[in-house]
Amino acid sequence: MSDVLQALIDALGEEVVMHGAAVAERATSYWDAAPTQALAVLRPRTTAEVSTALAVCHRFDQPVVTQGGLTGCVQGAVASQREVILSLERMNAIEGIDMIGGTATVQAGVTLQALQEAARAQDLLFALDLGARGSCTIGGNVATNAGGINVLRYGMMRSLVLGLEAVLADGTVLSSMNQMLKNNAGYDLKQLMIGTEGTLGIVTRVVVRLHPLPTSCNAALVALESFDQVTTLLSRLQRDLAGTLSAFEVMWNEYYQAATEPEGHRPPMERDYPFYVMLQAEGADAAADRVRFEILLEDAFETGLILDAVVPQSETERRALWELRENFEAMLAGRKTFLYDVSLPIREMPGYVAETRANIAAEWPEARCIVFGHMADGNLHLFVQPGTDDAEHAVCDEAVYAPLRSRHGSVSAEHGIGAEKRAWLGYCRSEGEIGVMRLLKRALDPKQLLNPGRIFDPA
Repeated sequence: MSDVLQALIDALGEEVVMHGAAVAERATSYWDAAPTQALAVLRPRTTAEVSTALAVCHRFDQPVVTQGGLTGCVQGAVASQREVILSLERMNAIEGIDMIGGTATVQAGVTLQALQEAARAQDLLFALDLGARGSCTIGGNVATNAGGINVLRYGMMRSLVLGLEAVLADGTVLSSMNQMLKNNAGYDLKQLMIGTEGTLGIVTRVVVRLHPLPTSCNAALVALESFDQVTTLLSRLQRDLAGTLSAFEVMWNEYYQAATEPEGHRPPMERDYPFYVMLQAEGADAAADRVRFEILLEDAFETGLILDAVVPQSETERRALWELRENFEAMLAGRKTFLYDVSLPIREMPGYVAETRANIAAEWPEARCIVFGHMADGNLHLFVQPGTDDAEHAVCDEAVYAPLRSRHGSVSAEHGIGAEKRAWLGYCRSEGEIGVMRLLKRALDPKQLLNPGRIFDPA
């Protein structure tokens, strides 16, 4: 047994430190069922135990990889045999909900769905929402600055965090559990942890903002002929729904075709329209909101802005439509697929998609390029299926990322950089920006122990 492993056991106990054969019994991630590789898996129950663990690792120069719900897409939480995993899975308590202040205080291992349900039980809304809600954790959402389907209305995770507690690389506890919307007393230190992927500190507790729970929900799946019509519809809905539009999810035809293949979902409308949009508005006056929503859809149909529409008449029907957008595993099964998450100005999207598809077709003529995304906040997702098992990931990356440079886009809209995208960070961040990132890393983690090799090389 190594010295650092023995020191961790002595400091934390056997029930916190998992090692040996037990480590390999855990899956690497949601996306990879292969056995976990790590020197040990630490499962602390308190911030104090996280502090102790990091202090020991700091003393032994032991690299540490943080894990939450293991749903990340950029290999940010995948460890090597020489790294120690620190999982927040046991820190899963909702410590309190302040109904007057509209806040919740939670531990980092709480799942997104658990927080949503706890807030809903108090007639409150935790607005972050994404397909992995049942597995992803609040700590992971903070570390990656998660986005999802409601960013258009409520912003990304950064907009929902009021305060947090984190442990630095040497075990120092940084507690800034602010519960106010306004606090301009010096630097806002929580921003050093939000979206930095666990490279500057490990988030253990969070104060998040809650909103009043909407009492009306109107949704529809609509079909459109062109991207110009998609953007026109978005503008009209944002104006005429008086700020209640919460989701506007666009699917190019290839996505809809793939999602409604025989092994996938039943198609709720014809499969040959160029664009499909799943939209949703939430308000506080059920009767009036529904009338306004239906009038807007009728007008869009009568003027030729939309070609077809499906309006759910029950919660079951609404969830079935959302499943079409959120549950895409069938189209990935048995196919080599490269997943991408990019952002760029909305006006640039048609040209970007066309150029990217041309790049991919030049490499693999039989490839399938599936495009969909939140779009209203500038975020597109792409599934590239080259149709050959020997396709190189880096070649596909170049095909997808190169067209972003002239369009001032980003190689990551909401998933982060992790280890997978670090070679492409320079495509959307300047040398000066990366230099300041490295400066912060050296200041807070001079030994380069926290999530090393994520975002950029540790050198």
